[in-house]
Amino acid sequence: MSDEKEEKVAKKAAEKQEEQLPLGKRVMREVLSWVWVILAFLFIHGTIVQARVIPSPSMEETLLIGDHLLVSRFGYDAELPFTGLHASLWRHPQRQQVIVFRAPLPGNQDFIKRIIGVPGDKVEVRSGAVWVNGKALEEPYLTELMSPHDTFGPVTVPPRHFFVMGDNRSNSFDGRFWPAESRFVPRENILGTPVIIYMSVEAPELAWQPWHIRERFLAYVGAVIHPSTVRWKRLFTTF
Repeated sequence: MSDEKEEKVAKKAAEKQEEQLPLGKRVMREVLSWVWVILAFLFIHGTIVQARVIPSPSMEETLLIGDHLLVSRFGYDAELPFTGLHASLWRHPQRQQVIVFRAPLPGNQDFIKRIIGVPGDKVEVRSGAVWVNGKALEEPYLTELMSPHDTFGPVTVPPRHFFVMGDNRSNSFDGRFWPAESRFVPRENILGTPVIIYMSVEAPELAWQPWHIRERFLAYVGAVIHPSTVRWKRLFTTF
Protein backbone atom coordinates (compact mmCIF):
# COMPACT_ATOMS: atom_id res chain seq x y z
CA MET A 1 0.00 0.00 0.00
CA SER A 2 2.86 2.33 0.86
CA ASP A 3 4.35 1.71 -2.58
CA GLU A 4 1.13 2.88 -4.23
CA LYS A 5 1.10 6.04 -2.10
CA GLU A 6 4.73 6.78 -2.96
CA GLU A 7 3.96 6.30 -6.64
CA LYS A 8 1.00 8.71 -6.46
CA VAL A 9 3.09 11.30 -4.62
CA ALA A 10 5.88 11.01 -7.19
CA LYS A 11 3.36 11.34 -10.05
CA LYS A 12 1.80 14.46 -8.54
CA ALA A 13 5.24 15.97 -7.98
CA ALA A 14 6.17 15.32 -11.63
CA GLU A 15 2.90 16.87 -12.84
CA LYS A 16 3.45 19.91 -10.65
CA GLN A 17 7.00 20.28 -11.91
CA GLU A 18 5.70 20.03 -15.50
CA GLU A 19 3.12 22.75 -14.85
CA GLN A 20 5.81 25.04 -13.45
CA LEU A 21 7.86 24.86 -16.67
CA PRO A 22 7.63 27.93 -18.90
CA LEU A 23 5.17 27.58 -21.79
CA GLY A 24 7.97 27.73 -24.34
CA LYS A 25 9.79 24.76 -22.80
CA ARG A 26 6.60 22.72 -22.59
CA VAL A 27 5.85 23.39 -26.25
CA MET A 28 9.44 22.51 -27.21
CA ARG A 29 9.28 19.26 -25.26
CA GLU A 30 6.02 18.30 -27.03
CA VAL A 31 7.47 19.17 -30.43
CA LEU A 32 10.60 17.11 -29.78
CA SER A 33 8.55 14.09 -28.72
CA TRP A 34 6.60 14.25 -32.01
CA VAL A 35 9.81 14.71 -33.98
CA TRP A 36 11.13 11.44 -32.54
CA VAL A 37 7.86 9.66 -33.42
CA ILE A 38 8.05 10.93 -37.01
CA LEU A 39 11.72 9.98 -37.36
CA ALA A 40 10.98 6.46 -36.08
CA PHE A 41 8.13 6.12 -38.60
CA LEU A 42 10.32 7.32 -41.48
CA PHE A 43 13.09 4.91 -40.48
CA ILE A 44 10.69 1.95 -40.38
CA HIS A 45 9.05 2.99 -43.67
CA GLY A 46 12.38 3.52 -45.42
CA THR A 47 14.28 0.44 -44.26
CA ILE A 48 12.05 -2.20 -42.67
CA VAL A 49 8.46 -2.44 -43.90
CA GLN A 50 5.99 -0.62 -46.14
CA ALA A 51 2.28 -0.95 -46.80
CA ARG A 52 1.27 -1.35 -50.45
CA VAL A 53 -1.96 -1.95 -52.35
CA ILE A 54 -2.35 -3.83 -55.64
CA PRO A 55 -3.82 -1.54 -58.36
CA SER A 56 -3.80 -3.84 -61.42
CA PRO A 57 -4.55 -7.45 -62.46
CA SER A 58 -1.04 -8.31 -63.68
CA MET A 59 -0.34 -10.73 -60.78
CA GLU A 60 -3.70 -12.50 -60.62
CA GLU A 61 -4.46 -14.97 -59.11
CA THR A 62 -1.48 -14.66 -56.77
CA LEU A 63 -2.42 -11.05 -56.00
CA LEU A 64 -5.79 -9.47 -56.67
CA ILE A 65 -6.74 -5.85 -57.23
CA GLY A 66 -7.38 -4.39 -53.78
CA ASP A 67 -5.00 -6.70 -51.90
CA HIS A 68 -3.20 -4.72 -49.19
CA LEU A 69 0.34 -5.96 -48.51
CA LEU A 70 3.10 -5.47 -46.03
CA VAL A 71 6.35 -5.38 -47.99
CA SER A 72 9.62 -6.19 -46.26
CA ARG A 73 12.48 -3.89 -47.24
CA PHE A 74 14.82 -5.33 -44.62
CA GLY A 75 18.11 -6.23 -46.24
CA TYR A 76 16.95 -5.22 -49.73
CA ASP A 77 16.84 -1.43 -49.79
CA ALA A 78 17.21 1.62 -47.55
CA GLU A 79 15.70 4.93 -48.59
CA LEU A 80 15.85 8.48 -47.29
CA PRO A 81 12.15 9.45 -47.49
CA PHE A 82 11.07 12.27 -49.81
CA THR A 83 14.52 12.52 -51.40
CA GLY A 84 14.65 9.63 -53.86
CA LEU A 85 18.01 8.67 -52.36
CA HIS A 86 18.35 4.98 -51.57
CA ALA A 87 20.95 2.24 -51.29
CA SER A 88 20.83 -1.46 -52.11
CA LEU A 89 21.58 -3.75 -49.18
CA TRP A 90 22.94 -7.26 -48.80
CA ARG A 91 19.98 -9.53 -49.64
CA HIS A 92 19.49 -10.83 -53.19
CA PRO A 93 16.12 -12.14 -54.40
CA GLN A 94 15.81 -15.63 -55.86
CA ARG A 95 14.22 -17.01 -58.99
CA GLN A 96 10.38 -17.14 -58.77
CA GLN A 97 10.31 -14.75 -55.81
CA VAL A 98 7.76 -11.91 -55.95
CA ILE A 99 9.35 -8.47 -55.65
CA VAL A 100 8.43 -4.79 -55.54
CA PHE A 101 10.71 -2.63 -57.68
CA ARG A 102 11.06 0.63 -59.55
CA ALA A 103 10.37 -0.17 -63.18
CA PRO A 104 13.29 0.69 -65.52
CA LEU A 105 10.87 2.73 -67.61
CA PRO A 106 9.96 6.40 -67.96
CA GLY A 107 8.20 7.60 -64.83
CA ASN A 108 9.96 5.10 -62.53
CA GLN A 109 6.68 3.67 -61.26
CA ASP A 110 6.75 0.93 -58.62
CA PHE A 111 5.76 -2.48 -60.02
CA ILE A 112 5.23 -5.87 -58.45
CA LYS A 113 6.17 -8.95 -60.50
CA ARG A 114 7.79 -12.36 -60.16
CA ILE A 115 11.47 -12.97 -60.88
CA ILE A 116 11.90 -15.47 -63.69
CA GLY A 117 15.57 -14.98 -64.46
CA VAL A 118 18.49 -14.15 -62.15
CA PRO A 119 21.92 -12.93 -63.31
CA GLY A 120 23.39 -15.30 -65.89
CA ASP A 121 20.13 -17.11 -66.68
CA LYS A 122 19.09 -17.74 -70.28
CA VAL A 123 15.33 -17.12 -70.48
CA GLU A 124 12.95 -17.86 -73.34
CA VAL A 125 9.31 -18.67 -74.03
CA ARG A 126 8.68 -21.65 -76.30
CA SER A 127 5.15 -22.56 -77.35
CA GLY A 128 3.70 -20.73 -74.36
CA ALA A 129 6.04 -22.29 -71.75
CA VAL A 130 8.90 -20.56 -69.93
CA TRP A 131 12.34 -22.13 -70.26
CA VAL A 132 15.31 -21.19 -68.10
CA ASN A 133 18.79 -22.49 -68.91
CA GLY A 134 17.37 -25.10 -71.28
CA LYS A 135 14.79 -26.51 -68.83
CA ALA A 136 11.05 -25.91 -68.66
CA LEU A 137 10.23 -23.86 -65.54
CA GLU A 138 7.63 -25.37 -63.22
CA GLU A 139 5.12 -22.64 -62.34
CA PRO A 140 2.44 -23.97 -59.96
CA TYR A 141 1.29 -20.41 -59.18
CA LEU A 142 -0.17 -19.95 -62.69
CA THR A 143 -3.91 -20.49 -63.11
CA GLU A 144 -3.92 -19.86 -66.85
CA LEU A 145 -1.21 -20.90 -69.27
CA MET A 146 0.05 -18.73 -72.09
CA SER A 147 -1.06 -19.34 -75.64
CA PRO A 148 0.92 -22.13 -77.36
CA HIS A 149 1.71 -19.55 -80.02
CA ASP A 150 3.53 -17.24 -77.54
CA THR A 151 7.28 -17.02 -77.99
CA PHE A 152 10.01 -14.79 -76.58
CA GLY A 153 13.79 -14.69 -76.51
CA PRO A 154 16.09 -16.24 -75.78
CA VAL A 155 17.74 -13.51 -73.68
CA THR A 156 20.56 -13.72 -71.15
CA VAL A 157 20.16 -11.82 -67.89
CA PRO A 158 23.16 -9.51 -67.33
CA PRO A 159 25.04 -9.25 -64.00
CA ARG A 160 23.15 -7.51 -61.16
CA HIS A 161 19.93 -7.56 -63.19
CA PHE A 162 16.75 -9.64 -63.09
CA PHE A 163 14.10 -10.65 -65.61
CA VAL A 164 10.52 -10.40 -64.34
CA MET A 165 7.05 -11.44 -65.50
CA GLY A 166 3.55 -11.12 -64.09
CA ASP A 167 1.61 -14.23 -63.10
CA ASN A 168 -1.32 -13.11 -65.26
CA ARG A 169 0.68 -13.62 -68.44
CA SER A 170 -2.06 -12.47 -70.83
CA ASN A 171 -2.50 -9.18 -68.96
CA SER A 172 0.93 -8.19 -67.70
CA PHE A 173 3.23 -5.47 -68.98
CA ASP A 174 6.59 -6.96 -68.07
CA GLY A 175 10.10 -7.70 -69.35
CA ARG A 176 8.75 -9.44 -72.45
CA PHE A 177 7.37 -6.15 -73.75
CA TRP A 178 9.73 -3.54 -72.37
CA PRO A 179 12.27 -1.89 -74.73
CA ALA A 180 15.42 -3.95 -75.20
CA GLU A 181 17.55 -1.38 -73.33
CA SER A 182 15.18 -1.56 -70.32
CA ARG A 183 14.24 -5.23 -70.40
CA PHE A 184 15.92 -6.17 -67.11
CA VAL A 185 15.43 -4.82 -63.59
CA PRO A 186 18.68 -3.51 -62.05
CA ARG A 187 19.43 -4.80 -58.55
CA GLU A 188 19.40 -1.25 -57.19
CA ASN A 189 15.77 -0.85 -58.32
CA ILE A 190 14.51 -3.67 -56.09
CA LEU A 191 12.73 -2.33 -53.00
CA GLY A 192 11.59 -5.45 -51.21
CA THR A 193 9.38 -8.52 -51.17
CA PRO A 194 5.77 -8.97 -49.96
CA VAL A 195 5.34 -10.69 -46.61
CA ILE A 196 1.62 -10.85 -45.88
CA ILE A 197 -1.81 -9.72 -47.12
CA TYR A 198 -3.32 -7.81 -44.19
CA MET A 199 -6.47 -6.62 -45.99
CA SER A 200 -8.22 -7.30 -49.29
CA VAL A 201 -11.16 -5.20 -50.49
CA GLU A 202 -13.19 -5.76 -53.64
CA ALA A 203 -13.79 -2.34 -55.23
CA PRO A 204 -13.50 -0.63 -58.64
CA GLU A 205 -9.94 -0.68 -59.98
CA LEU A 206 -9.85 3.13 -60.01
CA ALA A 207 -10.01 3.17 -56.20
CA TRP A 208 -6.52 1.69 -55.95
CA GLN A 209 -4.83 3.89 -58.54
CA PRO A 210 -2.45 6.57 -57.20
CA TRP A 211 -4.01 9.90 -56.16
CA HIS A 212 -7.62 8.74 -56.37
CA ILE A 213 -8.22 9.60 -52.72
CA ARG A 214 -11.99 10.05 -52.95
CA GLU A 215 -12.54 6.71 -54.65
CA ARG A 216 -10.27 4.94 -52.15
CA PHE A 217 -12.06 6.54 -49.20
CA LEU A 218 -15.40 5.38 -50.60
CA ALA A 219 -14.00 1.86 -51.03
CA TYR A 220 -13.04 1.72 -47.34
CA VAL A 221 -16.40 3.15 -46.28
CA GLY A 222 -18.10 0.55 -48.45
CA ALA A 223 -16.09 -2.22 -46.75
CA VAL A 224 -17.31 -1.02 -43.35
CA ILE A 225 -20.95 -0.78 -44.45
CA HIS A 226 -20.84 -3.97 -46.55
CA PRO A 227 -18.31 -6.39 -44.97
CA SER A 228 -18.97 -8.85 -47.78
CA THR A 229 -16.70 -6.71 -49.99
CA VAL A 230 -13.78 -7.76 -47.79
CA ARG A 231 -12.13 -10.94 -49.09
CA TRP A 232 -11.82 -12.47 -45.64
CA LYS A 233 -10.22 -15.71 -46.84
CA ARG A 234 -7.26 -13.80 -48.27
CA LEU A 235 -6.40 -12.08 -45.01
CA PHE A 236 -3.07 -13.14 -43.47
CA THR A 237 -1.94 -14.97 -46.61
CA THR A 238 1.86 -15.11 -46.44
CA PHE A 239 4.53 -15.35 -49.12
